[in-house]
Amino acid sequence: MKEYFQKLFIMRKHNFQVALKQARKMKMCYLFLLPFALIFFTFTILPVFTSIFLSFTYYNVLEPPRFTGLTNYFSLLLDDEIFIKAVKNTFVLAIITGPVGYIMSFLFAWLINELPRWIRTIAVIVFYAPSLAGNVVFIFAILFRGDVYGYVNQWLIELGIIDTPILWLINPQYMLPVCMGVILWSSLGTGFLSFVAGLQGVDPSLHEAGYVDGIKNRWQELYYITLPSMRPMLMFGAVMSITTSFGVHDITAALCGNPSTDYAAHTIVTHLIDYGSTRYEMGYASAVATLLFLVMILCNKFVQSLLRRLGT
Repeated sequence: MKEYFQKLFIMRKHNFQVALKQARKMKMCYLFLLPFALIFFTFTILPVFTSIFLSFTYYNVLEPPRFTGLTNYFSLLLDDEIFIKAVKNTFVLAIITGPVGYIMSFLFAWLINELPRWIRTIAVIVFYAPSLAGNVVFIFAILFRGDVYGYVNQWLIELGIIDTPILWLINPQYMLPVCMGVILWSSLGTGFLSFVAGLQGVDPSLHEAGYVDGIKNRWQELYYITLPSMRPMLMFGAVMSITTSFGVHDITAALCGNPSTDYAAHTIVTHLIDYGSTRYEMGYASAVATLLFLVMILCNKFVQSLLRRLGT
């Protein structure tokens, strides 16, 4: 056992020396990367660790942080009923909008990739436009207005489906479904664009070789050739989908208000902003952010394990 650890130590020491020697050779490259590394550390890495530290404290901005241990986490998970409701709403939105939006983005990209070039260009612009438009929520707020002047209510009344207008954005029964539709509509763009780029980068000779080796239809071609060839784009789309689905706040708050009726559209990020920006209970808000961060990491790892099995 002692010899094993000695060999392991020598091997690690050798690897470190090799890495150090390579770093010295490429010192100019690291020098060019230094500005970005400093900005990334200052505005991304440091805030994450600061938030994790503050989650174990009581901090109201006006007074120095006071260490309280796991009190914030116990309060969140055992006493905060609104947070539990926010977790439920967030997971319902994430489970439906995340996978559905991811699959729809890829299917649309796959179908559009088969079109002629000029039609494909127009289709890509049309599908990516909702991600750029800043008035998507405003349009849906008009569509689902809760009186006879709302377009959806007007159409349903004219068709004889309903007699009185439905309060889409006030009635807890309809708030989440409406928000899901808006989130799906507005989140297709980024993943869709990466999938189109990935499909364009697949080598056509791989498809020819696949049919020679026994691939019989387009579905087998998709599973054994196309998907394994665009794993980086699939991973990027998955990360964006997870981030979007768990980070829902702007759409639900703009459509249903903050707080929404009976907290029916209350999400984890809404809860975080409520305590962090409104009540200034930064320690409690940091605990919410830390839990959300851990959940997103676990979901990301799970998706990575699934993507590694493609084509195997």
